[in-house]
Amino acid sequence: MAAWLLASAIVALLAACGEKPQSAGHKPDAEPWQGAQTVYTAPGWKPADRASWEQQIRSRNQGQNEYARTPVTQ
Repeated sequence: MAAWLLASAIVALLAACGEKPQSAGHKPDAEPWQGAQTVYTAPGWKPADRASWEQQIRSRNQGQNEYARTPVTQ
C-alpha cells in the first residue's frame, strides 16, 4: 500500500512539472513588416509597407557591420 501511494505521488509530482513546448517559429497572425505600430518605430519606416521594412532591416544590418563602420586608415 505504501509503495503504491509513493508511486502515485511521484507520478502526480512529475505530471505537474510538465513543460510546454517552445518553438521559435513564425506566428501566422501577422506579417513581420506589419510592425508594432507604436511610437517606438524607427524614423523613416512606414507600418504595413514591406519595402520600407526591408530597407530598415538592411540599414540596421549595415550599421552593425564592423567593416562598414570602421574608417579605413592608411
